Amino acid sequence: MKLQLQITPIKDWFPDFAKPLLIAGPCSAESEEQMLDTAKQIAAIYPNSIFRAGIWKPRTRPNAFEGIGNIGLQWMQAVKKETGLLTATEVANAAHVEECLKHGIDILWIGARTTVNPFSVQEIADALKGVDIPIFVKNPIYPDLQLWAGALERINNSGIKKIAAIHRGFNSYDNGPFRNSPKWELAIELKAACPDLPMICDPSHIGGTPELIPYIAQKAMDMEMDGLMIETHRNPKVALSDAKQQVTPAELKSIVSDLKIRSASIESRELQTKLDELRSVIGKLDADLLELLAKRMAISTEIGEYKRDNNITILQVSHWAKLVESSLETANQLGLREDFIKGIYQLIHDESILRQTDVMNQK
Repeated sequence: MKLQLQITPIKDWFPDFAKPLLIAGPCSAESEEQMLDTAKQIAAIYPNSIFRAGIWKPRTRPNAFEGIGNIGLQWMQAVKKETGLLTATEVANAAHVEECLKHGIDILWIGARTTVNPFSVQEIADALKGVDIPIFVKNPIYPDLQLWAGALERINNSGIKKIAAIHRGFNSYDNGPFRNSPKWELAIELKAACPDLPMICDPSHIGGTPELIPYIAQKAMDMEMDGLMIETHRNPKVALSDAKQQVTPAELKSIVSDLKIRSASIESRELQTKLDELRSVIGKLDADLLELLAKRMAISTEIGEYKRDNNITILQVSHWAKLVESSLETANQLGLREDFIKGIYQLIHDESILRQTDVMNQK
């Protein structure tokens, strides 16, 4: 996938930019006192950070807390006046955009529930024409890279050049220990499609619990992401939304202070030579893998022909189960992760079934 976006470099948005760009604040604006107290604690630790708070909260059920509404924008103004922090909030429609611009909100983001709806994204894009502020786009709830890319394109087409993606994880049938499965490979694919696109990670929504945030934040930095959005509340236990995933300002300091920011460039000629040698070996192994896969698929096609000629069904469930079980035992002995091998075998199996199906349909 190729993604052609016109992007102003992030260092030009924020003159004091340094990794990680930190966006912190409560999930929801609850009171002016809560906002100011939390913001002042964050500003005392990270004066160059961005203060975030949800003003309108999309909820599945109507009886849940759906945000404080427009008055929260006045509290955001007070935060900026008293702390000097830039402010950011989520918008889901044109009316939200207009209110935020009226109140001088510095940065807007489009949430995961909105990204899935091209009509809503286009409405927001139309409302942003002629505006020059940073717009962040969260990935859609479900792992659909085209929707994510499409939302970024719509915003960029409206004239917004200060644009970034937020990786907040995806809802999946198996999220493992996470609230939302990170599916790092999708964030990598988006970045590969548009290398100039700034990428922010949201460890709060991926993890769903403070205990996982340090691990996710470090992983994001190791993957060369530009910043972090971490939900921070002066007293998470009494938060009106997402209480389980928010951290205190003191916990935020600990998380960010412990991060190891590694260099993406290699200045040592010796290190570069060694890496080139290892990558050359990987390149040869990858070529061998492709040849083996081609041979395997040729045999799958031959099997399909045999099944067709002898009126045998394509899917042999018991054989497939035995194959996977045997392969996992071998993989374990070789030190390969079970979920990694399962994923590879599932892809190989799906391709084999498609080939055999094509054969079956041939006269």
